[in-house]
Amino acid sequence: MGGCLPGGDGSGRGRVRGQVQVPGRAAGNRWYGPVAHVWPPPPGGRERLTRWATASDGWPRTDGLGPAPRTAAPDRRGVSGEGGPRRPRRADRARQRPRRRRPMNTEELVELGQQLRVDSVRAAAAAASGHPTSSMSAADLMAVLLAHHLRYDFERPAHPGNDRFILSKGHASPLLYSAYKAAGVIDDEELLTFRRLGSRLEGHPTPRRLPWVETATGSLGQGLPVGVGIALAGQRLDRTGYRVWVMCGDSELAEGSVWEAAEHAGHEHLDNLIVIVDVNRLGQRGETRHGHDLDAYARRFRAFDWHTVEVDGHDVDAVDRAYAEALATEGRPIAVLARTLKGKGVADAEDREGLHGKPLKDADEAIAELGGTRAIRVRVQEPPTTRSLHSAGSGQLELPRWEKGERVPTRDAFGRALTALGTARSDVVALDGEVGDSTRAEYFAKEHPERYFECYIAEQQMVAAAVGMAARGRVPYATTFAAFLTRAYDFVRMAAVSGAGINLVGSHAGVAIGQDGPSQMGLEDLAMMRAVHGSTVLYPCDANQTAKLLAATVGLAGVRYLRTSRGGSEVIYGPDEEFPVGGSKVLRSSDADRLTVVAAGVTVPEALAAADALEPEGIRIRVIDLYSVKPVDRETLRRAAEETGCLLTVEDHHPEGGLGDAVLDAFTDGGPVPRLVRLAVRTMPGSADPDEQLHAAGIDADSIATAARLLVEQVIVA
Repeated sequence: MGGCLPGGDGSGRGRVRGQVQVPGRAAGNRWYGPVAHVWPPPPGGRERLTRWATASDGWPRTDGLGPAPRTAAPDRRGVSGEGGPRRPRRADRARQRPRRRRPMNTEELVELGQQLRVDSVRAAAAAASGHPTSSMSAADLMAVLLAHHLRYDFERPAHPGNDRFILSKGHASPLLYSAYKAAGVIDDEELLTFRRLGSRLEGHPTPRRLPWVETATGSLGQGLPVGVGIALAGQRLDRTGYRVWVMCGDSELAEGSVWEAAEHAGHEHLDNLIVIVDVNRLGQRGETRHGHDLDAYARRFRAFDWHTVEVDGHDVDAVDRAYAEALATEGRPIAVLARTLKGKGVADAEDREGLHGKPLKDADEAIAELGGTRAIRVRVQEPPTTRSLHSAGSGQLELPRWEKGERVPTRDAFGRALTALGTARSDVVALDGEVGDSTRAEYFAKEHPERYFECYIAEQQMVAAAVGMAARGRVPYATTFAAFLTRAYDFVRMAAVSGAGINLVGSHAGVAIGQDGPSQMGLEDLAMMRAVHGSTVLYPCDANQTAKLLAATVGLAGVRYLRTSRGGSEVIYGPDEEFPVGGSKVLRSSDADRLTVVAAGVTVPEALAAADALEPEGIRIRVIDLYSVKPVDRETLRRAAEETGCLLTVEDHHPEGGLGDAVLDAFTDGGPVPRLVRLAVRTMPGSADPDEQLHAAGIDADSIATAARLLVEQVIVA
């Protein structure tokens, strides 16, 4: 290969792509021409394809991902030969090359950094709140990225060749918005609406408001995990050559989710992922764990097989070289560790504690010290011409079918239905937390291995990767035991803040799993998912219902949760039955009904068995399968309350926040509230077989029948 940039010298810290230095750029900077072949190919690059990318200067290069002999010459016919990737024709290269632009020199980069600082100070001062000092430390890092390395068409945020940028330290939003102003996509008037009611420029950035934001940040430790998801999509699915840039703060590197992401990125050899760590030493209340010890962070990243570059974050030329080295490194993700000073450029704020999250005391004086306001405009490098390699590709969906009376676990039905959905739609992807043989996600993996992502026992990373893939236009289904999704709940919450369309599937729910005991039982998941803004919560009771509800989730917005069960359950619905979201099914009904039993999932067959047991005693009960826990079928519940006078809910879940509360929510409009009794898991379970568990919890058929008798007797006495 060609010469190496500093740090890529065979030290074991990462391979550097071949380079050809091209004259014509200012001293201290380099232009790099095309590389015909890369050998050995990066992992996962067995397919022979040509991925277009562009170096930091706007010159095109190709990364050959197919295996080729070391001595193989480029195929000059312009088509892919057996020995190597397609060599682009001259006309192709002309189409791929972005418009020429003059790179900024050192002085101009310094001035741009100062402008970003000044505008960050001004935005926070106008809002009388915000985090200007955290923005000031990273201003030079942002300036060099924006001016020399980011490839982005702000007029077309969905351009498949756009690089992706995530500000993981979302509290430094004044810096991001100042960069948007420098790029010309917002004006100064809008910049000064920061944090005001109705402004797009919220305290922490969200894609609901701004089309250039990939994911909502502000809950620290989430940007890198989501970035890993986007980089995975880029590496294995999109294949358009975009890079993923994530800017983190040093404080958030204390979060375990960061190291779940770091290990996963290293394992997957995501050399399209560059994390920039703003090591400014100071957190909210004082010094961070490692202060300015860049090597402490470097050791940790290198332990997960990352290439690391340590740099003075205020030396723009050094930062420029560090980014170039990052882009030239292959086979490993890259961490640029930048030593910076919080509040850089203002003597009263620089490297001082106690100023986090506060506007500067004298903004005018600080602005003057920084050299005053500026009006620099940056022409951000255009992305290479490319095309998206995926589409929904919706074919004919042929869901699996089961006959009434069969016994099928709903988790099995989920796995088979997801596989069918993946066959019909090429945008469907599956992720699992190393329990695919239990959740039945492995069915999808066997049929569609290229769209299956093993996330191992790292549920935070799994959900974050789903968010990242949703940002790239995929329809992700992330699966694990319902109990283990609690570990990733903050990522679920932030997915809703982002407006991300993700599907979560929790299997092995409730005490019905049997002997494994309470550590494996999802008994809080319905409450957890119902509390998520804009979520949909579905709990099927049989195989055909599971398949139909799964198919319905594709067209829904927001976070969707499907709860599945471990044990086999009798198929009670025909394969042609429909189950609209927000609906329910009335399974038993008569004019003589004395009360209504509302069940879902594993308690539906128990409710039906109780109804059968009570009928010879002259006690008729209505049975409702409330498969849509959110949104709930208010109309059917209200009608049942009016006609039977009493509702009895039965759920394999704790009483707080689950099915009973969902039913109660149907009567919160100020109207009359019916008599409502709830059967739920109120004790801490132990180990027992499924039937024993349901009986001990008081939610089996016998318990339902007993409760119904008591309620009917009380009504008679009353």
